[in-house]
Amino acid sequence: MLQYSLTSTCSCNSSFCLTVQALNLREQRVLSALCGARRRVRYEYDGDDGNEDGHNEQIAKLELYSQSARGEALLVHALVDDEEVDVLIFKGFSSCLSYGTSPDPTKSVLPARAVIKSIDRIKGPFDPNNIEYLEKAITWQAFLDNYG
Repeated sequence: MLQYSLTSTCSCNSSFCLTVQALNLREQRVLSALCGARRRVRYEYDGDDGNEDGHNEQIAKLELYSQSARGEALLVHALVDDEEVDVLIFKGFSSCLSYGTSPDPTKSVLPARAVIKSIDRIKGPFDPNNIEYLEKAITWQAFLDNYG
């Protein structure tokens, strides 16, 4: 049985994580691994500025879905200014395969003006040399109806 005490701060500097300090070294190692809270992306969106490059609500919903979809990744095919763009979403994180992804986690990988053409559900983790499709060419509305 682990003996521990709670403190109010954490070395990972997360506002939602409490550090559990174990009373012996072995338990401290186990608990410190458990404390490494996963960073969640928080989008800052101000709807009053009319910025079409801002937060993409559809991508945020797909990221949320992928957090609970174990062993599954999403390959999103979208249009941005008549240019085809592919985005990979896995375990709550998205990455653009067509161009560089911003290192700033508050920026959406696709602008708000992007239009999702289709979504492929693929077996994760993603291996570009051996893609195993679970379902292909799902429309945004069909995805919402079946999985959202």
